[in-house]
Amino acid sequence: MKNICKLAGIFFTVLLLAINLSSCSKQSSAVPPADLAPLSNSVGNFEDIELPSEMIWDSTKSMAIKTDSFRGGILEYSGKVEINSLKDFITASMKNNQWKHVGEASSEEIVIAFIKPNKTCMVTLREGFGGSFGKTYLTMYITVDVAASKRLNAFGEPIGN
Repeated sequence: MKNICKLAGIFFTVLLLAINLSSCSKQSSAVPPADLAPLSNSVGNFEDIELPSEMIWDSTKSMAIKTDSFRGGILEYSGKVEINSLKDFITASMKNNQWKHVGEASSEEIVIAFIKPNKTCMVTLREGFGGSFGKTYLTMYITVDVAASKRLNAFGEPIGN
């Protein structure tokens, strides 16, 4: 019985070592964020925001608003993507789409903020159950001041010079 327990212990140690080594080899051969898998379609009606195709939209946790002078929303996504790779992808993609990276903070979640002249986008990233082996969750808070882009006030009236 002792030999069986020793063999089981050795087997599990070797198995954990093999899993750890395979994850390390995947990390070292990872492609840079710019060369990730094909992008999904634009995020919602925001053609200048892109996510990796692995991120799936959750319509039950998302909401959008559209008026004559404002549009925006809170969009929820999840997917089997490593959190730091997702952060790098989003940062590179937003910069490629002329968004300005204006801030970042990390704790249990990663928060990244971007702006354009009449737009804001704040992204929060968090790991779900299982850490890097589980899903990563993403929430986007997007605002677009439509009136500002058309030089209108909040009531849809032209702004004079």
